[in-house]
Amino acid sequence: HSNAANIAMSQLGTQYVWGGSAPGGFDCSGLVMWAYAQVGVSLPHSSYAQYGYGVPVSRDQLQPGDLVFFDGLGHVGIYIGGGQFVHAPHTGDVVKISSLDESWYAATFVGARRIL
Repeated sequence: HSNAANIAMSQLGTQYVWGGSAPGGFDCSGLVMWAYAQVGVSLPHSSYAQYGYGVPVSRDQLQPGDLVFFDGLGHVGIYIGGGQFVHAPHTGDVVKISSLDESWYAATFVGARRIL
């Protein structure tokens, strides 16, 4: 589902809004849910619930569109390739690209899921 990654990328710079799931404002799971909805896949608006979908993927097998989870499943983003992912980080921030190697993300990485 690399299309979902491209769709999420179209929202770079959008404000973080807690509970947001539409262009104009997203939270982390809302961005994932919205991007996947655009490719016909229905996901719940919860990073914890999203982790129950698809199949597990090891970090070295990640492909664009895979969901990456952090912070005890409290945060989720969409992998875009090259060790990077797109996500809506937190209040006061915007949808942006981060690296899996950045210290906080590397330290709190939980796992990844491929949505089939």
